[in-house]
Amino acid sequence: MRLRLTVLFIFFLLAAPAQAGVRWVVLGHGFGHGVGMSQYGAYGYAKHGKGYRFILGHYYSGTTVGRLGGTRVVRVLLDVSGGDVGFAGATSACGRALDPHRRYAARRAGRSVQLRAAHGRALANCGRRLRAAGRGRVSIGGRAYRGALEVVPAAEGGGSLNVVNALPVDQYVKGVVPNESPSSWPPAALEAQAVAARSYALADQVGGNGFDLYSDTRSQVYGGLESEAARSDRAADLTRGQVVMYGGKVAETFFSACSGGHTESVQNVFFGEPVPYLVGVPDPYDGACPLHSWKLSFSGREISAKLGAHLKGQLKRIVVTQRGASPRIVWAKLYGTGGVTRIRGDRLQAALGAYDRWMSFRKIVNGKVVSHPGTAESECRDPSPSCPAHTHRPPGDPGGAQAG
Repeated sequence: MRLRLTVLFIFFLLAAPAQAGVRWVVLGHGFGHGVGMSQYGAYGYAKHGKGYRFILGHYYSGTTVGRLGGTRVVRVLLDVSGGDVGFAGATSACGRALDPHRRYAARRAGRSVQLRAAHGRALANCGRRLRAAGRGRVSIGGRAYRGALEVVPAAEGGGSLNVVNALPVDQYVKGVVPNESPSSWPPAALEAQAVAARSYALADQVGGNGFDLYSDTRSQVYGGLESEAARSDRAADLTRGQVVMYGGKVAETFFSACSGGHTESVQNVFFGEPVPYLVGVPDPYDGACPLHSWKLSFSGREISAKLGAHLKGQLKRIVVTQRGASPRIVWAKLYGTGGVTRIRGDRLQAALGAYDRWMSFRKIVNGKVVSHPGTAESECRDPSPSCPAHTHRPPGDPGGAQAG
C-alpha cells in the first residue's frame, strides 16, 4: 500500500507541472450566427456609399425588394404575467368605452380574461381575449407602445397571461431598428435594417398562443415607442411597406452583428435545408466591428472542464472535420485521454463561450506552440475517416479593426 501511494504521489508531482504548462488559445472572427446580413458589414457598405437596395441584394443573394399590399398586423409577446396586467391610454376594451386618462387591469378568471378597474372592480368578462385600443397607442405596464394591447390566458396554464402588443408591421419596425442597429449609423444601413426587420417579422413568425413574435433575440429586439429614435423612424418611413422577396414570397432575412469577413450558408449553422438566398458571401467592410477578430485563452484544465459534457478525459487535440463557406466550424472531433467524440460547431461554440463558430485553436506547451498533428489543431476539409489530418492555419483576416 505504501509503495502504491508513493507511486501515485510521484505521478501527481510529475503530472501537475505538465498540466500547469498547457494552455489553449482560440482565435476567432465574428459575433453571432453569421447567416444573412452582417449589421457591421452593412454599416461599412453604407460608409462606402452603397444604398440599402445594394446592401440587401449582396447579403440575400438573388432577392429583390418588393412592396406589401395593404396593412399587415403583427402580434408581439411582451411578457408572461403571473398577475394582473395594468394598462392606460385605452378608449375601449371588451365592448366598453374607457377613459384614456384612467388605469385599468386585465385579470385571468379560469380560461377567460376579465376587465377590471384599477381598484379591482370587475367591469366586463372579455372571454378568451381582452383587446384594449386607444388613439393609436397604449401604455402597458407603464411603457408606451403603438397599436393595441391584447391579453390571452397562457397556454401552459398556472393562472398566467400572455401580454401582447398588436400593431401594423410598419409601426413595429420603428421599435426594432434602433434596438438592433445604432440610430447614429448611416441612413442606408438603417434602411437596410428596416427592410430586413420588416421581412423577418412576416417570414419567421413563431405561431405562439396569441402572438407571432417575441420581443427579444428569439425573434428581434423590440422596445416599443419609448425606444424609438428620429433617424431610425425616418428609415422605417422611407422604406414603408418594403420587404425582401424571393420566388414571390417574403424572404427569411436572418441577420447578425458581424461576420468577421465572410457570412455563412444557412445549412451549416442551423442544420436544415439549403436556402438559395442564404449563402455565404464575402463581407469586406465588416472591420469596424469590435469582435471582427478576437482571442480566448484557457489553461488545459479549464478547456477540458468547459468541454466536459462532450469530452472523454482531458483534451489532447481538436480536429475540425468540416468547415462551412466562411469557414465556420460545422463538425469537429475532440481527442481526449479517454477517447474521441464528435461535436457540432454550435455546441463547441456554446461550450467554450465563444462569440462565433469561426475558430481555430493553438495548443501551447511550456510556452511553445505545438504545431504537429496529434497535439495541435488538425483539419480535414473532407470529413471522411480516410481524410489525412494536417495542421490548420488560422483563416486570414480580411482587414479592418482587430479586437482580442
